[in-house]
Parts: sequence; structure tokens; C-alpha cells
Amino acid sequence: MGKVTATYLVHEKKSDLEKKAEGIALGLTVGSWTDLPQLEKEQLQKHKGIVEQVTVLEEDEKANEYLGGSRKRGLIKISYPSANFSPDLPAILTTVFGKLSLDGEIKLVDLELDTALASHFPGPKYGITGIRRQLGVNERPLVMSIFKGVLGKDISFFKEQLREQALGGVDLVKDDEILFDNPLTPFEERIKAARQVLKETESITGEKTLYAVNVTGKTRNLRDKARKAVELGANALLFNVLSYGPDVLQELAEDKEITVPIMAHPALAGASGSSSLYGIRYSVLLGKLLRLAGADLVLFPSPYGTVALKHEEAIGIAKALTEQSGSQKKVFPVPSAGIHPGLVPQLFTDFGLDSVINAGGGVHGHPDGAAGGAKAFRQAVDAAVAGISLEEAAKANRELRIALELWGGVAAK
Repeated sequence: MGKVTATYLVHEKKSDLEKKAEGIALGLTVGSWTDLPQLEKEQLQKHKGIVEQVTVLEEDEKANEYLGGSRKRGLIKISYPSANFSPDLPAILTTVFGKLSLDGEIKLVDLELDTALASHFPGPKYGITGIRRQLGVNERPLVMSIFKGVLGKDISFFKEQLREQALGGVDLVKDDEILFDNPLTPFEERIKAARQVLKETESITGEKTLYAVNVTGKTRNLRDKARKAVELGANALLFNVLSYGPDVLQELAEDKEITVPIMAHPALAGASGSSSLYGIRYSVLLGKLLRLAGADLVLFPSPYGTVALKHEEAIGIAKALTEQSGSQKKVFPVPSAGIHPGLVPQLFTDFGLDSVINAGGGVHGHPDGAAGGAKAFRQAVDAAVAGISLEEAAKANRELRIALELWGGVAAK
């Protein structure tokens, strides 16, 4: 019999965390236990939640001040038998954190599926290895950029901006997550235009570029829309996964006719993960869950920009996406926001070879335009991989030198 094991961080008014844990384990499964007749206990044993571990932590004075009094702080680990639920993410999340998420100061900080249960989740179709194979790039982090200022602009603007980014050497370009289907840049026209542009740029540079088109609309239409995108020649998809739910991502990822990588955007993640007292830890929300659901790449806020995650949280997401996990492929972490070429050594130190360096303003804000910005990133990446300082690399690379003059360089810690 399979099981899922959840770990919670609790701040409890009462001092007995063991009793709290037992109450959760029973409340989310059989309801009660001590007053049941022996025969009924035997019948329900396979459905009963089990408290695996309770760890008392030091009290958090800031949390106590915010909550207006002393709270017992601790980690509670509980396993739930899979006999209680169907093997799908909605059922699992409802079981481990459905009504419990309403029960005071409690946060889901880890989720573990045993081998039997994990087998129902094939995970990414491509992952890091598959995307590298498509691009023919193996010995460096990938470089990605995004469209900027395309709302209200027509398809010719879209094509020119894509062309500049691709000519500069980015490996991936993604739609803005707020670019939906619209009369000026319709979904299907974007795909057709991108296919034409990227064929031309590949003939010039000899390098492939993936364009992730934003798949949006009513849930009932998403699968057909994604299939149509592939039919028209799309080579990647962008998906606002938390607006729809991880299970919808899983449906797209497992569809045999959707034969391109899927990039998951973290829009709405802050509503569930930002609090230290409530919600779901980012390494679960944007890491484990999205890997289970089948994302090939996952964007998340970097530790460096204006919309920044704490360093340990960003590293936690990347670890959840890339550490060995059964037969599931590893997923590209894409730390984003506030990235410029001067940060590349720190990004390489923090996230390693198997990561994607993503920038918007850091590409488009270059004085030489998007092509110059993309070249500066590629030059910075090559230097980081070779162990050469940016200052040294800038002597022979004009675009990088200009970028460092504009944004500065940050030494890796």
C-alpha cells in the first residue's frame, strides 16, 4: 500500500505538539480512534493517518510578536495511506492540506510520495536532458529572454523583437505571461511568425531557439489549443500553472500529441507561499508539485531582484527540481527578475550548470538593443563556465563591457 508523507511547520497556542499531531492524523483520515470498538479499529487500520515524527523547534520571537503571544513551534510529519485517495494531485493536496490549511498557523513545508504512489506521475516529458538535446547545448547554462512591451503592438513588432533576441544568441524566448490571445498578436499568428523568424535566424547563427507561446483561455479548451500550437510548429509552451492548477499541467504534459517542452510560470505563487506561517513552502509549490505535474522548466523569483525570494528558498526550489527523484526527469530551474550580465557569476555559483539564466530588462535595456543584451549574457556565461572574471572577459567582448558599465558586476560569493 502506498502513502504520501506531509511535513508541517506549526505555531501552536497549546504546548502539546504530540497531541496536535495526532489530532491532524486522525482528523484528516478516520476522524477518531480511541473510542472505537476493536473490530472497527481493525477495519480502519489501513486508513488511519500515522504520526511519523514530531520535532520541537525554538520559538520564533518575531512570529510570537506578530501573533500576539507565545507559540509552541515545531515540525510535524504525518503519513497518509493511499487507500484513502485516488492517485491524482487534487486528491493528494486535499487530503494533506485541504481543510487543514484553514486551521490556524500551519504551513505545508514538505511532501513525499513513496515509490508506488510516485509511479502514477511520470513527470516531465523532456526535462533538462531532453531540452539540451533539442538545442544541442550541453556544457553551459542556457540563456533565456522575454518579450517586453508587446501589449498594444502588432505582429511586426513581435517578429522584430524575437529576431533580435535570437540573433543575439538566446536559447529560449518566452511570451509575457500577461500576453493572451488578442487581435494585434493572435495566438496562432504568433506561432506562425515565430516559426518563420527562428528558421531564418538559425540559418544565420547556426543555433536553435525555442519560443514558448503562452497557452491561455478556458480550461476546457487548453488541450486542443496546445495541440493546435504544436501542429502549427510551436517548439515550446508557456503555462500559468497556478491560475489553472497543477493537475491541468499534468494533463497537458502527459498528452501524446503535445510534443514540446512546457515552461511553468509562477504567477499567483506569492498568494500561497510567501508567508512564513501559512500556505505551502515554495520548494513544494514551485518545486516538487510542478515536477510531479510534468513541467520541463519552472520560473521563480531570483534572490537578487526587486521581486526577490530569500536565497535559501530559491535554492530550495532548484534543489527540488534537480535532485534525483525516482525515474522522474530533472527540471530546468529558471531564476528570474532583476537579472543582468553582471550577476551571471553569482547565478552560476548558486544554480550551477543545469539552470537557465533569464532576463527581460537585462537584455532589452542594453544600449545595443536586445541583440547586444543577449550577446552580453552569452559572453558572461562563457566566462563563468571557463572560470574567467567578467572584467577580464570584458576586455575582449564589447557587449559585455558595455553591460558592466551600465549595470556593474557582482562577484560570486
